Amino acid sequence: MYKLWACLIKDFKLITRDRVGLSLMFLMPILLVIVITALQAGTFKIVNENKVPLLIYNDDNASISILLENTLEKIGIFKIIETTKNFDNTNIAAKMKETEALVAIVIPKNFSTQVQHKVANFTKNTLHEFGLNTDSINQSNDTLFNILTLYYHPVLQESYRKNLLNAIRSAVQVVESKQIISSIYTSINESEMPDSILNNFATQQLSISEIPVSRDGSQVIPNASQHNVPAWTIFAMFFIITSLGSSIVKEKISGSSIRLKTLPTNFLITLFSKQVTYLFVAMCQVVVIFAIGVFFFPSIGLPRLNIPSDIVGLIIVSLLSGWCAVSYALVVGVFAQTQEQANGFGAISVVLLAAFGGILVPSFAMPESFSFFLKISPMYWSLESFYGLFLEGGKFSDIINNIIPLLGITLFLQLLALIGLKKNNLI
Repeated sequence: MYKLWACLIKDFKLITRDRVGLSLMFLMPILLVIVITALQAGTFKIVNENKVPLLIYNDDNASISILLENTLEKIGIFKIIETTKNFDNTNIAAKMKETEALVAIVIPKNFSTQVQHKVANFTKNTLHEFGLNTDSINQSNDTLFNILTLYYHPVLQESYRKNLLNAIRSAVQVVESKQIISSIYTSINESEMPDSILNNFATQQLSISEIPVSRDGSQVIPNASQHNVPAWTIFAMFFIITSLGSSIVKEKISGSSIRLKTLPTNFLITLFSKQVTYLFVAMCQVVVIFAIGVFFFPSIGLPRLNIPSDIVGLIIVSLLSGWCAVSYALVVGVFAQTQEQANGFGAISVVLLAAFGGILVPSFAMPESFSFFLKISPMYWSLESFYGLFLEGGKFSDIINNIIPLLGITLFLQLLALIGLKKNNLI
């Protein structure tokens, strides 16, 4: 016991002197948590509160095209910017930059006429099917010849651009639907349709209730902090490799492991001491980062981190995740021949594990070909365990299926480290 205690004191002194390692283990993940959470929360705010500048050149200026502009504005996500100057592919970029518009639409000159033509054909065909109109029908059901032209800034990602495109299509469909209802009413009653009918049509929209699925039935909507704080805490724990891995390599190179073999002790005691020390550091990371999410985030306008009700389950998941991170660092330190190898391979591999594990990219967005790498990444099982507590409101019993693979990977890493120690004659 005395030997273990002496090793623990030595390792704590070493780690307190490693300022670079401490900064990587604490300052970097703290900054990452704050920055990534702020960016994600800001993105949600842009989508939900701020409006996207939409530049419109209306070369038609008839009733239907004006109705389209009003409908686009009523959607609530666009800030309409009208221009009277014609633009084309040669000057569109300059005009969008001048108005700071991310999206631009050109409404062609005969837009209203062609919509009316399309609606008239649709109405005639529909009434004929019901036997209410004996006139000849147009089987071709002509579509618009001059379509709307959408210009967008290259900075817009594909998913965001498609959302904007769907919103514009919805506005066009609303305009066409109103024209069709009005045309059918006029054809049947031979009089103009009252505005009250159109107003009733606009207000009778299907409401959709959004309910997050949770195990405890709380229906609390997860925020950006619930997603990011656990994820980047795991990333921080695995970055212990930059300090622990190089520390093991340094002791091998300096001959400390050889000197220990001449003493009445064992190198395993030293490794166990390092694991205990760095597991304590990992738990400190958890406490510090979670505390920042709970107490500091609200003061800078970020959503507060809600701690799960199952505190015991949270502690167990944190301990297992920390032990897995320490075990991975141990393996890298045992097999690496130089500190440069340990630091270089360790840092790159941690980033790759984070990418495969759903921290850098959500796991549901991964292609099928990456499913194997997803399942062998310990970060994936650790993140799923944390999400089961933070996002789904589950208990420890609900995440056992994630805990078992995480524990299995940890034990495999421990076995791999023992094999490396025997191979290098360190035990």
